[in-house]
Amino acid sequence: QVRLVESGGGLVQAGGSLRLSCAASGRTISMYTMGWFRQAPGKEREFVGGIVWSGSITNYADSVKGRFTISRDNARNRVYLQMNILKPEDTAVYYCAADSRRSVVFTRPAGYNSWGQGTQVTVSS
Repeated sequence: QVRLVESGGGLVQAGGSLRLSCAASGRTISMYTMGWFRQAPGKEREFVGGIVWSGSITNYADSVKGRFTISRDNARNRVYLQMNILKPEDTAVYYCAADSRRSVVFTRPAGYNSWGQGTQVTVSS
């Protein structure tokens, strides 16, 4: 099973930017669909965005569309989430996830079989 470790979270003012990284180890993720999810206190884990193995197709939640961008570097076994124009409602723990079974982006957490431990993103107003 692949091991995922997120980094890059932190505290940022509204309107600012952060770039999250997800480093994979144990297996290559070059053929995996990768997703980013987030979970705020008292809320369910929600889909943020995903990217297919080739990077040619991405899918985003409406709430982040136009502000967030997912990319991947298969040679480095990494996936990234560039977050711009951050809002206080983006505050959450952000998780990287791997789907080894599909070649399309699945938007539900149950579709992913490997998860990172999460990284906290806090956006102040």
